[in-house]
Amino acid sequence: MIDSAPRVRRARRTPVLMAGAVAALLVGLAACGSSDDTSGSASSSGTAATGAFPAKVATKFGEITVDKAPKRIVALGWGDAETVLALGGQPVGASDWLAFGGEGVGPWAKGRYDRSPQLIGTLEPEFEKIAALQPDLILDTKSSGDQTRYDTLSKIAPTVGVPEGSDQYKLSWEKQTEMVAAAMGVPEKGEKLIADTEAKFADAVKAHPEFKGSTITLGSRTSEGYGAYVSGTGRVDFVERLGFENNPAVEAEAGEGFSISVSKEKLDLLDADLTVMAPIGIPASDISDDPLYKAVPSVKAGHSLVFDDKNISTAFATDSILSTSYALEKVVPLFAEKMK
Repeated sequence: MIDSAPRVRRARRTPVLMAGAVAALLVGLAACGSSDDTSGSASSSGTAATGAFPAKVATKFGEITVDKAPKRIVALGWGDAETVLALGGQPVGASDWLAFGGEGVGPWAKGRYDRSPQLIGTLEPEFEKIAALQPDLILDTKSSGDQTRYDTLSKIAPTVGVPEGSDQYKLSWEKQTEMVAAAMGVPEKGEKLIADTEAKFADAVKAHPEFKGSTITLGSRTSEGYGAYVSGTGRVDFVERLGFENNPAVEAEAGEGFSISVSKEKLDLLDADLTVMAPIGIPASDISDDPLYKAVPSVKAGHSLVFDDKNISTAFATDSILSTSYALEKVVPLFAEKMK
């Protein structure tokens, strides 16, 4: 399993144990009444004052209703905070999945916050911290889809979790934008962002007909070894939109996860018309200088790319409405060069 995306932990103790503490904290907050900060400053507002409300969003956990424009959004899912920012909102709390630090978002979202959010844990969010923010909407659209996690969050505030069939972080930036825009009451704004980004993909496809039908492997190496991503994940969705076909040999090994492990003895599994690799927690040279990797046919032929620019690799991994446009600008020329 590749480490760049979150591990699915089997233990369920944390949400269960925290539920009582969260409930107690909520009671305490309610007894205190509404604070001045909660009453609606523009900087903490999740949306404009008007919108399509009550908003209804279909999820794996049922249809979620948001009765009025949320003013205090906590964005926990992978890319949820960037999506809120793209739609003009200001999360008061957010998870930093790729350890950007600072405000928890990539450089493509720099400067969009008026006020830095409270950063929340990823796989194991601090539920008391979330409750203390007094959210009126929690977003967890690209997540594990864990029932206990959802149940605990929904006790704090209305929670928009993963849609049906999108467990294990298998949610496109397009569907994520649609869901977040609906919950914020700005569906038209979401549609416009999606259409603009799809037009950028169409331009790239037109400019690079050599991508169509070509096979591609998207992989990574960590301290634990090599791996490759399977269809249904953001990275693969990105290249499929450009016309590529995900490596059939990798697809044949796919299970329920977002990736497969590739042993050193089977590195030829990475072979495709284009092989793209990302280092995670290791130097890029650990891949490019590896004799076994260099022996892969596509690598020997010069049709391989190892990301050594962290901004590019994280944009590719983030797969939000904002990072996707950045990746199109930076990655497509690199693909084209290696396809020659």
